[in-house]
Amino acid sequence: MGTMIELKSADGHTFSAYRCEPAAKPRGGLVVVQEIFGVNSHIRAVADAYAADGYLVVAPAIFDRAKRGYETGYAQPDIEAGVAIMQGLKWDNTLADIAAAVQSAKAGGKVGIVGYCYGGAVAWMAASRVPGLACAVPYYGGAVPNLIGEQPKCPVMFHWGETDHSIPLEAAKKVAAAHPQAMSHYYKAGHGFNCDQRGSYHAESSKLARERTVEFLRKHLG
Repeated sequence: MGTMIELKSADGHTFSAYRCEPAAKPRGGLVVVQEIFGVNSHIRAVADAYAADGYLVVAPAIFDRAKRGYETGYAQPDIEAGVAIMQGLKWDNTLADIAAAVQSAKAGGKVGIVGYCYGGAVAWMAASRVPGLACAVPYYGGAVPNLIGEQPKCPVMFHWGETDHSIPLEAAKKVAAAHPQAMSHYYKAGHGFNCDQRGSYHAESSKLARERTVEFLRKHLG
């Protein structure tokens, strides 16, 4: 179990983050980026699991820019509300918050970033624009195909769902073709397949993606 902490971005914005530590000396630091549902119970559980793998984990509440303490479930009104908040955020501000989270996670050593859904796109942008990252793992980042021109400055591993209605498989493969240096994995699953609180959860794909992610983190962080 972790604790909520306060972080400050370069522009003076203060926001909350969920921080959890491993039982022993950290293998590295890890920033976990939320979906559009906030740093909710699922994201906290994801962070706890990576801490159990040996990483010092920081999960920043990047929606604090719009609504402090935002946390929801997965009903259609929740989706619509989350999308509205997401669309009102500016990339420069979001990445400033990620940069502050990276600095906090450096207490654990080399820092990686893992993001889900909206957080997948954030992880992709951070790989290009936020200094200090040793690796990035975007899970089904919906905006990534529209951000195909970004140039990551660290190793990247993509996870895509083959039946993701939000991200056509053709679009995901265009990203892979444009960035052959990145690792791209495809799963017989839809959008949000990692989240065991959503109807789209696919246990087999989630397990395999996580195994691959941890192996990737071991290689680049320790």
